[in-house]
Amino acid sequence: MAAHLPATAAPPNPLLAGPILRTLLRLAAPNVMATSMAVLVGLAETFYIGLLGVAPLAAMGLVFPFAMLTGMLSAGAMGGGVSSALARAFGAGDEARAQAVALHALVIGALGGALYSLILLTLGPRLFVLLGGQGEVLREALGYATVLFSGAITVWLFNTLASILRGTGDMRAPSAALVGAAVLQIALGGALGLGWGPLPRLGMPGVALGQILAMAIGSGLLFWYLGSGQARLRLVLRATPLRRSLFGDILRVGAVACLSPLQSVTTMLLMAGFVAHLGVLPLAGYAIGQRLEFLMSTVAFGIGLASVPMVGMAIGAGDVARARRVAWIGGAVTMAALGVVGGAVALFPDLWATIFTDDERVLKYSRLFLHWAGPGFPFFGLGLTLYFAAQGAGRMLGPVAAATLRLLLVAAGGSWLVANDAPPWQLFALSAAAMVVYGSSCALALRLDRWGAAR
Repeated sequence: MAAHLPATAAPPNPLLAGPILRTLLRLAAPNVMATSMAVLVGLAETFYIGLLGVAPLAAMGLVFPFAMLTGMLSAGAMGGGVSSALARAFGAGDEARAQAVALHALVIGALGGALYSLILLTLGPRLFVLLGGQGEVLREALGYATVLFSGAITVWLFNTLASILRGTGDMRAPSAALVGAAVLQIALGGALGLGWGPLPRLGMPGVALGQILAMAIGSGLLFWYLGSGQARLRLVLRATPLRRSLFGDILRVGAVACLSPLQSVTTMLLMAGFVAHLGVLPLAGYAIGQRLEFLMSTVAFGIGLASVPMVGMAIGAGDVARARRVAWIGGAVTMAALGVVGGAVALFPDLWATIFTDDERVLKYSRLFLHWAGPGFPFFGLGLTLYFAAQGAGRMLGPVAAATLRLLLVAAGGSWLVANDAPPWQLFALSAAAMVVYGSSCALALRLDRWGAAR
């Protein structure tokens, strides 16, 4: 009689059992590569707009925070809610629930994009005026924003589909899609904005159109991939009734998480408005430095997005202690990486600023901003990474409170400085101090919120 062989045990999930630092870096590597492409997109688009003149460059400073908010809400906030809900379902071993969550996420992404377009197209012109836009700068801002925000749904759908994949622990497919879309965006933005070859020179609206077309193509490819059965989760549109509880599972994290980027962009808008009172040249110089601030946040995004499924699956499996270790290790890695970049641009600001302009009048203010803001970058990155970790745990109160504190500091301090005709360096120093406060407050919130008792 043949002996019965014991059944082979399923291999352990590396997100739940693997070494934290190694697993986090393995997951973060594709994200960082993809966000590095976002850096190249930022460089290319700022370079294109710089060639169009000082007024378009200043106009970018007015529109850019809202453009950044599109990605922060769809990929960082609501996208984190999507990834968190999926990761917790997978961590609990409920793949049927994960599949249903994915469909509900797609509905949220489509509605979110449509609502974002409606709000920005309606209120955008008034906001630009309130921020100090006038004359040629305002005209350039309106032309750019009209095209960019008309296609916001393509950005929301792309980021929602990518977040679904990340929630399963797959970082490679969405990162590959991001890289491809970034290359396409760079090519189309330059071709349409500057009029390469036989194409007309559309200026800033052409640069915006390049992004919309690239996101639309990327969304189509990700949708096909999720429906093809090649991913861990297959997106099924039929025979899945919509349920309030599943919308709630996403929104109780994603909707609350949306408060933080709204606060962050409001902070940036206030700072841009304060700087705009100093004139077009300071605003153009600040816009160059502000672009680097955003690009540094993409590095934190790359590491933070990797922490969401690790934290979420650990929480779903009841291993709270591991979830917290993931958060602290991810924050430390981000802080070290951004510390290197922040220190470099603080000491040698021309490494960044002279890429976009050789106008010494503009460079004067870019150098000043980077000198003060560079040391604040690692704290800003720490806060963002801990924000994503909190999404994975479904505990958003601390990061939202930290973003509120940063907003209040900039609003009160900036108003006082402008009222007293303070020099530009004091506004830039305030921006750096607010970053330090934000990162430190997120760390304190994680220290105080135990995320429940580990089982």
